[in-house]
Amino acid sequence: MSMPTELYHLVAFIIALVVVWWSTPIINEFGQRKGLVDKPNQDPDKDTMHERPMVRLGGVSIFAGTVIALILVWILGGFGWLPPNKEWEIWGVTMGGVAFFLIGLTDDLYNLSPMTRLILQTVVASAAWGVGVRIEFLSVPFGNLIQIGLLSLPITVIWLVGMANAINWIDGLDGLAAGGCGISAVVMMVLALFMEQPAAALIAAALAGAALGFLRYNFNPATIFMGDGGAYFMGFTLAGVGVIGLVKVATMATVAVTAVLLPFVVLAVPILDMSVVIISRIAQGKSPFIGDNRHLHHRLIQAGISHRLTVLFIYALTLWVGSLALGLSNIPSGWGFAIAATFLLGYVGWQAWHKRREIHD
Repeated sequence: MSMPTELYHLVAFIIALVVVWWSTPIINEFGQRKGLVDKPNQDPDKDTMHERPMVRLGGVSIFAGTVIALILVWILGGFGWLPPNKEWEIWGVTMGGVAFFLIGLTDDLYNLSPMTRLILQTVVASAAWGVGVRIEFLSVPFGNLIQIGLLSLPITVIWLVGMANAINWIDGLDGLAAGGCGISAVVMMVLALFMEQPAAALIAAALAGAALGFLRYNFNPATIFMGDGGAYFMGFTLAGVGVIGLVKVATMATVAVTAVLLPFVVLAVPILDMSVVIISRIAQGKSPFIGDNRHLHHRLIQAGISHRLTVLFIYALTLWVGSLALGLSNIPSGWGFAIAATFLLGYVGWQAWHKRREIHD
């Protein structure tokens, strides 16, 4: 008995969503009872913006929802008969996600130093590269694919570790990282299906369900945070799906050079946010690892835009870059989505500007 492939993706999405909806309140209660909470602004390095003690273990439910969904779909036969190299890639992304989650969870519970986290993340990302989660090609604009040979390891590690940290960095407002990752995961699922990578798309589908399910408790005003565990897990998993579902496929003659760019386009918001922040910190002679208020969401709030509108604006921005990726990949009606997303972004931007003027006038 086998279902049509797309049904498996829907099943993975729904299972992850249900597990997260059900488990988050339980984890929240456990955290409150054990006193595993973030007190308001007690840690100068953490740019938190909340008033009451919050449990930072929401990542446990996001992780559990994603992994349980994938295991159940695997038992149901949703992964089909993958060729061994593909199977290793899927395992690499899944197990790498598990390890990144554990690094983040350890940090949430025991506060690891930035250096310790970076070393552990680099080791895990290198192991993922070892089993086949590899960026082996880069594209030159208007040119051909270039094989990067020995640079494959450092570039893959920078991509996987960088994305995990970028998602952690944008996790500064209620619902921002969860919603942004949910939107990006849905876009990646569509792209991976279109590129005939159903296994990679399954991981994206489960992650999307978990991330969007978590929003029920994490959207402003949030009752729980995902913590580093959740952010590292989602960032690494998105980056991994980008490699095995999109970049890998670019080597097929049928797919244009743009396919290599797709993950970078889909995840442009956290990538650009992180790059701008790092560059501005280094330019001022500060450590790039010490938190401050230079992120896009801080700047929007400083400009007088409300918490919710700031988050909705960044969602719209994330959806917009995702729709550009759909257009670039030549998906039927991809550019139609892009035009619609452009209007949506314009509308939300106008709302934010309008509301800001009301406050300042």
